Amino acid sequence: MNKSFITIGISVIFCLNLQAQNVSKGKVVTEEKGKGFYFESILKDVTAVEEKLLEKEPYKRFEMDQSGMDLPNNPSLYTTVWSNPSISQGNAGTCWSFSTTSFYESEVLRQHNKRVKISEVYSAYCEYIEKARRFIEKRGNSVFSEGSEGNAIARIMKTYGAVPEDAYTGLIDGRKYHSHAKMVEEMTAFLNSLKISNAWNMDYALETVKSIMNHYIGIPPAEFVVEGKKYTPQSYLKDYLQINPDDFVEILSYKQEPYWQQVEYKVSDNWWHNKDYYNVPLDDFMAALKKAVKAGYSLSIGGDVSEPGFSRETNCALIPDFDIPSAYINEDARQFRFSNETTTDDHGMQVIGYLENYKGTGKDWYLIKDSSSGSRNVESSNPNFGYYFFHEDYIKLKMMGFTVHKDAVKELLKKFPK
Repeated sequence: MNKSFITIGISVIFCLNLQAQNVSKGKVVTEEKGKGFYFESILKDVTAVEEKLLEKEPYKRFEMDQSGMDLPNNPSLYTTVWSNPSISQGNAGTCWSFSTTSFYESEVLRQHNKRVKISEVYSAYCEYIEKARRFIEKRGNSVFSEGSEGNAIARIMKTYGAVPEDAYTGLIDGRKYHSHAKMVEEMTAFLNSLKISNAWNMDYALETVKSIMNHYIGIPPAEFVVEGKKYTPQSYLKDYLQINPDDFVEILSYKQEPYWQQVEYKVSDNWWHNKDYYNVPLDDFMAALKKAVKAGYSLSIGGDVSEPGFSRETNCALIPDFDIPSAYINEDARQFRFSNETTTDDHGMQVIGYLENYKGTGKDWYLIKDSSSGSRNVESSNPNFGYYFFHEDYIKLKMMGFTVHKDAVKELLKKFPK
C-alpha cells in the first residue's frame, strides 16, 4: 500500500477518535427526593411544607454526563466585577428581584465606589402591590404570581425607592429562608373573591393585600438610618445610592418580533406588558453581552435553566450535541425552542465574570451569580457555592435577555429609531 494512503488513513482514524471523544453523552439519573440544598436546608426552615414533599421517592431524569470533562468551574479562573456574596432566595419565586438587586449593588460600586446591600424583599413587596393594582384595574384579567422581570426593579425604584437590607429583610419569627407560597396563596384567594363580590374598591383591596404581606414578611420601614443619617426609601435611592433607574435598558433577542425595534417580551412574568425591550439579532446580542462584561459591567440575565446540559453536580451549563451541535445554534434554533416552550423564562441570575477562549477552544465561558437552591448543592466552603458557569453556547441558545447600563450598549442603541 502507498505510504501516503497509510498516513491519510491513520490521520482519519485519529480525527474520528477525537470527534468520538468530544461527543457528549447522556445518563439516566435516579435520585431520592429530599436530597440537596432545597430539601435539606430551605424546606426544613419552611414550617408550612406538607410532609409528603419530604418523602424519599426515587425518580429518574435524563441529563448530560459531564464526568471526566475539563470544565472551568472555579470562580478564580474568571475576570470578574465586584458583587456581594451569593445569598439564597429560599422558597420564594423572586429570582428576578435577587438577581437584579445584586446587579444594582454592583452598579453602585462601579459608579460611586460604595459597597451596599439592598433589600430584595422590599422591591418584591412593592411589586405585589402593583400586581394587585393592575389585577383590580383589569377586573381580574391580569397575572398575579411571584414571578416578574428584571426591569421591574427600575420601575419599582422610580415609584417606591429602595431600602438597605438591614432595614428590611422580610424574614420574621426567626425564619432563615424566604417563603412566599402561603402569602401569595392568601392574596390570590382574596383578589379572586373580588370577582365574585364585584367589589372592586381599590383602596380597600390594596390595604388588605398589604395587611396580608405585613403578617408574613413584616412592615417595610418609612424611614431608616444609614451612616448616622436618616433616609426615606426615595431619598436613599436618590441621595445615597445615587443611581438613576432610567439609565438601564433591556436587551432581548427573539425572532418572533422585528429586530431593531423596541418590543414586548411576551411571557407571563412580563405581567404589565412592557414594550421597552430592545430586540436585536442573536449575533449582536452575544457581541453586546461579551463587550459589556469585558468592559467591567455586570448584567442581570434571564432564561431557561431546566435543561439536560445544566448540571447541579459540576454547576456548569452546556448544550450537549444530542440536543443540537454547536455549529447549528442560530436564531431559528433559539426561536424554535421558545415557540414550542422548551425554552421558558424561568430564572433570573447575574453575570459577573468571563473566561475568554478557554484553553484555545475558541469558546468563552461566563461566571453566573445565583440565588436559587440548585447552585447550593455543594458545600458552602466550595468555591462553586452560589455560582454557575455558563458556556457561551448555553447563553446563545437558552438565555433570552439581559439588563445592563445603557453606556455598555450605546453603540447598539444608536441603531434603533429615536
